[in-house]
Amino acid sequence: MSIEALVEISRFYGSNTEYVIAGGGNTSLKDGETLYIKGSGQALAEAVPDSFVRMDRKALAAIWEKSYSDVDAEREKAVLADLMAARKPGEEQKRPSVETLLHDLLPFRYVVHLHPALVNGLTCSRQGESAMKEIFGEETIWIPSTNPGFILSKKVKTAIENHKIKHDGLPGIIFLQNHGIFAGSDSIEGIKNIYQDVLGRLEKRIIKQPDFSIESPETPQTALNETTSALKEIAGGAAAFFHNREVASLIQNRSSFYPVSSAFTPDHIVYAGSDPLYTEASSIAALREDWNNHVEKTGRIPKICAVRNMGIFGLGRSENAAALAVELFKDAVKVAVYSESFGGPLFMSREKIDFINNWEVEQFRSKVSVK
Repeated sequence: MSIEALVEISRFYGSNTEYVIAGGGNTSLKDGETLYIKGSGQALAEAVPDSFVRMDRKALAAIWEKSYSDVDAEREKAVLADLMAARKPGEEQKRPSVETLLHDLLPFRYVVHLHPALVNGLTCSRQGESAMKEIFGEETIWIPSTNPGFILSKKVKTAIENHKIKHDGLPGIIFLQNHGIFAGSDSIEGIKNIYQDVLGRLEKRIIKQPDFSIESPETPQTALNETTSALKEIAGGAAAFFHNREVASLIQNRSSFYPVSSAFTPDHIVYAGSDPLYTEASSIAALREDWNNHVEKTGRIPKICAVRNMGIFGLGRSENAAALAVELFKDAVKVAVYSESFGGPLFMSREKIDFINNWEVEQFRSKVSVK
């Protein structure tokens, strides 16, 4: 059955952190008048047939005939209500991916949306669009940085229509700046071939690989233990420590930390926060002061704290949340290194970061996927 193939391809990519982490990414299947789409916040690695929400494609198409508010919060609330109403009977307890409309737009049986660090080295770089055109020619579509949700789907819809007119056909690949990649095919073998080809071409253009080899921090274990305990107490939760050669080069000073000092994609914000704290504090008292100043400035408790010449601390309300913060920061490090091949890192704009931080959809996804 096709749903079993969808589960297979979802688990295939979801179980590999080089493609997606935690509840990121989504997959879909079109079967007649039904779209099967991954539920919001569900992990691809744990996909089962019941992980997917059955959507009425006629009801989804009708959404495009409606008019919505220009106010972000009002518009997204109304669109979400219409998405919920498009669920088929028996799906009332499930919440479809926010990118459901985008999946339905692409005229392929299977659509797989992932966030490979190698791909985002391109999409989160200063020369991403020009590099994409050079590497892939007219085979792909580039979508400039756009808030997720209805506006992104609308922009992709327009890009697809324009591409049809200009090239008399549709590509199976769409790159989204500061987000990831969509691939569409009528078979899971086709999906795998697309991703293999994309990553293969990008690999040939990479001038530097991230060095994740182990390197012991300079800090004595007693000081490391004290800092860990202090951060747990200050943040009111759990802490996970991370250090390697690449991290060592990033935490030497504020300038060296710049390539990972903000958010690359929505997933990085959801799991690792948008504003990591970098501190050169040499005492617990100084660490508390830097923490308080950072929270006052950003209005948010950081999920990542980088301590000069010590390492990276992932912070969260649970050990799992702290570990996920570390995993997404590792991913951000990879993206930053890969971006050097395409002109250097390009972060999301503050406006788009604020949108994600305040968007109910992402708050829901974080709640579901981070325990």
